[in-house]
Amino acid sequence: MLLKGPADIPSSEITDEKLFWNRREFIRAAGLAAGAAAGAGVFWGADATLSAAEPAPHGRKFENVKPSELSVTNEKANSWEQITTYNNYYEFGTDKEDPALYAKSLKTEPWSVVVEGEVAKPAKYTLEDILKGQTLEERIYRLRCVEAWSMVIPWVGFPLANLIKRVEPTGKAKFIEFYTLADSSQMRGVRAPVLRWPYIEALRMDEAMHPLTILGVGLYGEVLPNQDGAPIRLVVPWKYGFKSAKSIVRIKFVEKQPVNSWQDSAPQEYGFYSNVNPTVDHPRWSQATERRIGEFFRRKTLMFNGYAEQVQGLYAGLDLKKNY
Repeated sequence: MLLKGPADIPSSEITDEKLFWNRREFIRAAGLAAGAAAGAGVFWGADATLSAAEPAPHGRKFENVKPSELSVTNEKANSWEQITTYNNYYEFGTDKEDPALYAKSLKTEPWSVVVEGEVAKPAKYTLEDILKGQTLEERIYRLRCVEAWSMVIPWVGFPLANLIKRVEPTGKAKFIEFYTLADSSQMRGVRAPVLRWPYIEALRMDEAMHPLTILGVGLYGEVLPNQDGAPIRLVVPWKYGFKSAKSIVRIKFVEKQPVNSWQDSAPQEYGFYSNVNPTVDHPRWSQATERRIGEFFRRKTLMFNGYAEQVQGLYAGLDLKKNY
C-alpha cells in the first residue's frame, strides 16, 4: 500500500475553509454513507467514525486572568466554534475537522513535562508545578498557517521565558526543542506515517525568550480544549502555525540547531525558522495573501504576521529567503 508523506499531498487535498463549512452542513443534513465509513476504517483502523465536527464543550474557567498589553486589540477574535472546529493537529488526522472529531480521546490529566539537556535544573515537572506562581494572561494573537488561512485567537498563557529562567539554562543552550505526545492508543493519526513521530519543533533561544512567545494553557478564559493542543502548547505569533507545538511532553535545551519535524519530512518546503514572509512563496501556493477564517475576501499577508516592529531585530543580517 502506498502511503503519502506531506511532500506528496497536493494543495488540492488540503481542505479549503469554505468547502469545510459546506461539508459540515452536508454531513449534518445527509449523514455518512456506510461504504465511506468502511473505507475510512481501512486506513485509520476499526475505530474510525465520521460525523460533523462539533465545537469543543466549554471547560473550567481560569481565575484572575490578566489582559496583556501585547494583545492584538484592534482585531476581532474568531469565535469559539471556529477556533475549536478548524484545526491542524496531525496526531488526530490530516483534515481540518479531524481534531474536533477525534481529540476527545486525549487524556490530559495528570500531565507532566520533562525538561532536560543544557539546564541546571532538569526535572519532570507536573503541569501544576509549571503553573505554580505564574500570572496567566489573555493574549489576543493572530495565528497564520501555511495553507494561507489565519485566525485571531484569545489565548490564555504565560511567557515561555518564565519557565526558561526557572530551569536555568547553561551557556551551551542555544536552541530549545519541543516534543509533543505521540500515543497511538489515544491519537489515531500517529498510526499513520505522515510524519516521523513524535512531532518536534524548535526555537532559537532568543526567539524563545522573546516576550511575545508564550506557553498556552487556555482559550477564551477557559482551559484549553483538546483539539487546540491541551493541556499546554507553544504559541509564537510571528511564525507559521506549524511552529505551534501542541500537547508538549518534553522540552530539551541543546547547543546545535535541531531539525524540526516538517523540515525533516519536506526540507524543500519547510525550513527551521518558519517566519511569516509574504515575499517567500511556499512551493505549492503563494504566501502573499491570506483569508481570515469567517471572512470571504482575502487580505495581504503582513511581514512577521504583523509583528515586524517587535521581532525584526532578531533577524538582523539574516537572509530570510534562504532561512525560511
